[in-house]
Amino acid sequence: MNRLMQLIIALLVIVTLSVTLLRCNNSKPKEEKEEETVLNGVQMNPFKSHRDSVPSTSQYSGPLFTLSHNYPEAALPPFVNPPWQQALNGQPLSTANALTYVEAIKSFVSPTITQFLYNHNSFNADSSGWFQEPWTGSQREAIMGTYVGSGFGPGTFTSLDSNMTTYVLTFYDQRAANTLYNIWGKSAEQVNLKNNAGQFQQGSVIVKFAFTTANYPQWKEMENALTFPIYDTGTAYTDPVYKVRNVSFFQFDMIVKDTVNAPNTGWVFSTLVYDKHAPGKTVWDKMVPLGAMWGNDPEANSTKNPGQALKESVINTKAPVYSRQTLGWGDRLSGPNDGAVIPIARAEGKVYMNLKGSACMSCHLTAQDAFKSFLLPAPFPTTNSDTLTVFEPGGKEWVRWFRNLEGDVAFDAGQTGLDFDMVTAFKSIPAFNSARLSVQEKQKLDAAELYRQRPHNKYNGR
Repeated sequence: MNRLMQLIIALLVIVTLSVTLLRCNNSKPKEEKEEETVLNGVQMNPFKSHRDSVPSTSQYSGPLFTLSHNYPEAALPPFVNPPWQQALNGQPLSTANALTYVEAIKSFVSPTITQFLYNHNSFNADSSGWFQEPWTGSQREAIMGTYVGSGFGPGTFTSLDSNMTTYVLTFYDQRAANTLYNIWGKSAEQVNLKNNAGQFQQGSVIVKFAFTTANYPQWKEMENALTFPIYDTGTAYTDPVYKVRNVSFFQFDMIVKDTVNAPNTGWVFSTLVYDKHAPGKTVWDKMVPLGAMWGNDPEANSTKNPGQALKESVINTKAPVYSRQTLGWGDRLSGPNDGAVIPIARAEGKVYMNLKGSACMSCHLTAQDAFKSFLLPAPFPTTNSDTLTVFEPGGKEWVRWFRNLEGDVAFDAGQTGLDFDMVTAFKSIPAFNSARLSVQEKQKLDAAELYRQRPHNKYNGR
């Protein structure tokens, strides 16, 4: 009887606390309140802006991140003769003119990006015509809306002898965001991938900011870099306490849907990196091209034929040294945030240190509706070890990651291609599925997610 009474009292306490918390939540200012949806008894909020952990006003008095999700319902008119096309002066895209193409994209996005960089507290992504992806709020820190990209150990960069973690923030322009609407609709309560809904319109632009926890003077390469506050624990920090911490802006990715100049894949990828020695008055001036990539160069087996010239990827040899220490297989494009270099890999009984195992488009090639293949050329799953078992470099399985596929062609048979959009494939859809699954199914998904978050498996956020 005593046990029964104790149980009843405990239940009453829980109910009382629940009601109290509900009242507290309902007492939030209107602009901070976010609607919750209930599906299968599980509370969901696809448009949640950030995690519930927020800084006190004594720690940070500025605005918090607000997710921009009023995606355009209709496709925009065709983008006729965009500036990056004009920059080619009638010539096809090649390694000779690709960096000029990149500079044209940089100029095109500059008005928005400079507002974000220099007037961040008053910047409004929605009114500026830029948007973020749904179902990512539980991963975002509260100030900037960033989430963890990659983690790097000492020795990745010769100029940095400590751990560093990167944080990323992705923006879709209006053309690209129309695809988000086609997939998610207004409510984001279901996924629609029928009739090529996941394919992006010609001229779509997606950009990604990357920030590092390694600031100056810890990392001398970041001297005079622009810093921003975030609110997180961060794997690079020794203490697990949420704090306001500064991160340095050091990489900026720009990808453009361009089936004219990239007919084999439909996209041109490009990366800017911070160069403290570059001319210019502003940090944005000092963001210089690292390179561009519009295909995986499937005909170039960079293991069997090292040094073979690439035709669909170009690197700026004048980019800072640190940014070229993380290039991908055969020096295909991959930035310092991108994790293409595998610290310890094993294949056919042989151990590889700092193996160049991926590239920008190689990683994004795996974007499809179900997680069936790794981001890197490796079997899934592998043993739970800090050493990643990979396919033989340059071998039959390895080169599957370096094919040229159009965006509607899935990496694996029987899947739906998501047009190189890794955020939808590896963040939004898994988060949506996780909210709807049974406990047993969720455990399986969580196991795969935990495995994917190990350093050599982790998707870097784009």
